[in-house]
Amino acid sequence: MVLYNILGGGKRKNKPPKPHDVYLLKFSCNDRKGLLHDVTEVLCELELTIKKVKVSTTPDGKVLDLFFITDTRELLHTQKRRDDTIDKLTAILEDIFTTIDIELVGSETTVFSQASPSLPNAITDVFDLQSGTSTSDSISIVMDNTLSPAHTLVQIMCQDHKGLLFDIMRTLKDFNIQISYGRFSKKSRGKCEIDLFIMQVDGKKIVDPSKKESLSSRLKTELLRPLKVAVVSRGPDTELLVANPVELAGKGRPLVFHDITLALKMLGLCIFSAEVGRHVIGDRECEVYRVLLDEGEGLSFPRNKIEKGVWKMLMGWE
Repeated sequence: MVLYNILGGGKRKNKPPKPHDVYLLKFSCNDRKGLLHDVTEVLCELELTIKKVKVSTTPDGKVLDLFFITDTRELLHTQKRRDDTIDKLTAILEDIFTTIDIELVGSETTVFSQASPSLPNAITDVFDLQSGTSTSDSISIVMDNTLSPAHTLVQIMCQDHKGLLFDIMRTLKDFNIQISYGRFSKKSRGKCEIDLFIMQVDGKKIVDPSKKESLSSRLKTELLRPLKVAVVSRGPDTELLVANPVELAGKGRPLVFHDITLALKMLGLCIFSAEVGRHVIGDRECEVYRVLLDEGEGLSFPRNKIEKGVWKMLMGWE
């Protein structure tokens, strides 16, 4: 059992953080299996955050990759940081024909300020119909106002998964809820129990039945399907789709692209092209990952195996 104190989303007087500078990392080289994941892994190790990516493969077997990134260390404007990044990428690419370039393209507010376009109906319909990828149907959420004089107690029983606390915290943050403290305990068969003592931004309990129901419903939705995964046919090709909901503060779950590329590498699948962008699905803004797979000449990989492999990696069940 773990007991922890949390400073939640109460009233804050801090100024909003300064937007990070956005850099375009561009490289071209010969394609190979697992290439995209190896590049993504290096960027994560260097604490470079991938904001958007576009990957394409030419008919002669070369790739052109465009990564829009920000630097957690805020040092990418220095020549040393750029040289270190290029050196590490060159080492893992192991290709004498590699060309790598890094350039400043603007701040987050200017590069990503455009209104999020809606996805084609065919894709949103796939996500709406997709019901097989969920953490578990046995989720229990109980809210109680009798056990604490100052807080509403939220008791959650669910299946453990990667990013569980992140999914809970971002939901409470979107509802402007402050968490004072809580308990987390592991149960048998991968289950966990979480007790959170919360209050509204005005310092009061949540007593309005509609607010309690809205919060409980949203928590259950986020824990059942924190991400959406689907594999569809695009003519003769196979496309992997992953939707990562973005919180109101503008951030989605981290390392999603890393886990997608790792899962595909472990399945032995090559990526023909990939694109990451922000789109509106229903009433939520999401980071949507569209990956066109190269299954090889005359080969066909079961779509349900791809979907389950990616889903398990994202949930930490690999």
